[in-house]
Amino acid sequence: MDPTHRQLHLNLFILSTGHHEASWRHPQAQPHKATSLDYYQKLAQTAERGKMDSIFLAEKYRLTKMIQYRVIPQLEAFTLLSAIAAVTDRIGLTATASTTYNEPYHIARKFASLDHISGGRAGWNIVTSTGDATARNFSREHHLEHEDRYAKGKEFVEVVKRLWNSWGEQSLVIDKQSGMYADSRYIHAAEFEGAYFSVKGALNIPRSPQTYPVLVQAGSSDSGKEFASQYAEVIFTAQYTAEDAMAFYSDVKRRMGKYGRAEDDLKIMPGFIPYVGDTAAEAKDKEQELNELAVSDYGLQCLSDTLQTNMFAYPLDGPVPLADLPSLEEIQGQKARFQLYADLAQREKLSIRELIIRTAGGRGHFTYAGTAVQIADEMERWMKLRAADGFNLMPPLLPCGLDDFVGKVVPELQNRGIYRTEYSGSTLRDHLGLNRQLLRV
Repeated sequence: MDPTHRQLHLNLFILSTGHHEASWRHPQAQPHKATSLDYYQKLAQTAERGKMDSIFLAEKYRLTKMIQYRVIPQLEAFTLLSAIAAVTDRIGLTATASTTYNEPYHIARKFASLDHISGGRAGWNIVTSTGDATARNFSREHHLEHEDRYAKGKEFVEVVKRLWNSWGEQSLVIDKQSGMYADSRYIHAAEFEGAYFSVKGALNIPRSPQTYPVLVQAGSSDSGKEFASQYAEVIFTAQYTAEDAMAFYSDVKRRMGKYGRAEDDLKIMPGFIPYVGDTAAEAKDKEQELNELAVSDYGLQCLSDTLQTNMFAYPLDGPVPLADLPSLEEIQGQKARFQLYADLAQREKLSIRELIIRTAGGRGHFTYAGTAVQIADEMERWMKLRAADGFNLMPPLLPCGLDDFVGKVVPELQNRGIYRTEYSGSTLRDHLGLNRQLLRV
């Protein structure tokens, strides 16, 4: 396909006051609304005016370290998205749910319910979670090893897919005259027996509008890429440069063939942090203003967690201690993010302070400050390079960063003919150009 005819996909990643770690301190931020339904509903409505595919909520099952310096991410995803569904019509609703700290039957019911409530707009961001701190909130002392997490995750997804598919297309009869509500011949038990899960029965909710919600994945380690190439229909990834994104894109798409999947069955959407200004200088000023609000201790803690090394023990203006970092094989958590930070520090010879600043706004995601035209140029360039099918939009400051993007960048993308001016369908699968197909079980 001619890349000029491809359509750009956009997803809004909502994170309380914005993705910059100091966003809550900005004069225009509204940190007191971090638990306000009205706040999130308005963000979703703005994204829908911008004709975005979906909104996306991350989910953690532990309290953020050094909470004194960071606003909570947001409310519980299923509850919040169900309320957002009531005030939106078209935009997709993607929730994160862990395969390590949930049961397949619960997750299958919740997503089927959200899909019914929203009229076919649900998406599941499949994660395996990270960290012993999370494990200790679920009666466990240690988090699963990296490979075990993905093995359990694969089995979890297979069970959920069977449950979603347990009600056939002809199962609902709803014949008042005969007295038949459902035809049990078309309702099939999951009958799954594996190493981690044993699930016998059928789901107790009828088949949802999309057959099953869109499957999303966000891991970028080798195990994560393999998982995505087999199961995911959308992948959110962190790539700092177009060159790195191109390598990731071709790697994941290449892996899909062995699972009998076409490349268009999966949309790759790197995270993107835009600073929008009427001039390039104004955009740079916006970025600098947020960076100057960052708290060094919080940044050091974030680096310590990601690099699994105590950064407080090193001079703030000294080099990142690459020689003292653990090997990639020793990392049990976010392997891809560890590698991204280490590569960035090595490539640009950054000090610890510089690495904190570079990652404060986007945690290693693609960051760009410029005018609407410059930002649209860069987004179009990534798409034409086959570095992305679209972007997971991560405004550094909410709500004004989203308002700027929808009001200024979206019209520029539309004028170029690479982004929709209206929704052509009603479901998230429609927006993404994904087939509504029977499950592979």
